[in-house]
Amino acid sequence: MKRDLSHSAFLELAGERFSCRKFNNQPVSSSKIDQILEAARLAPTACNKQPVHIWALNSKEAMQRIRPIHTLFGAPAAFMVGCKSDEAWVRVYDGKNGAETDAAIVGTHIILAAADLGLGCTWVGSFDPANLAEAFPETQGYEITALFAVGHPAADAVPSERHSLRKCMEEFVTKL
Repeated sequence: MKRDLSHSAFLELAGERFSCRKFNNQPVSSSKIDQILEAARLAPTACNKQPVHIWALNSKEAMQRIRPIHTLFGAPAAFMVGCKSDEAWVRVYDGKNGAETDAAIVGTHIILAAADLGLGCTWVGSFDPANLAEAFPETQGYEITALFAVGHPAADAVPSERHSLRKCMEEFVTKL
């Protein structure tokens, strides 16, 4: 079945979502947290090995533990995504381990699910892994690949000035 992508709800969502760096104080409901987690759980991973674990931070205590590592732009909730390379698919030709790729796929599902629920979200890669491991010993054995700040965008939250900068299709893609 051929779809008209010019009217795709997914393309609209992908184009409109942005890295939200300003949140209001409204808590994220447990229902929305659960929906985001389910979207992440359904993410495809290599050979469906799922070498990934998510820590959902939604309590006051958990958010207090994460704030010294990253402010998360004031978000009231966050997700930490970690992976275990010894549980991941490995490409036989060159030994490329798929754990980080699988974690990135899961992370992409998190940000798109948050956007679909009307929430703001930012993928945070800038953090000190040693400090994070010390603050969250329950993550031992996992490489934390990303943090995701999640919440209701502040009224004046706007995309960065670089948000709409995109390469043209001809520069971005080679059709063979």
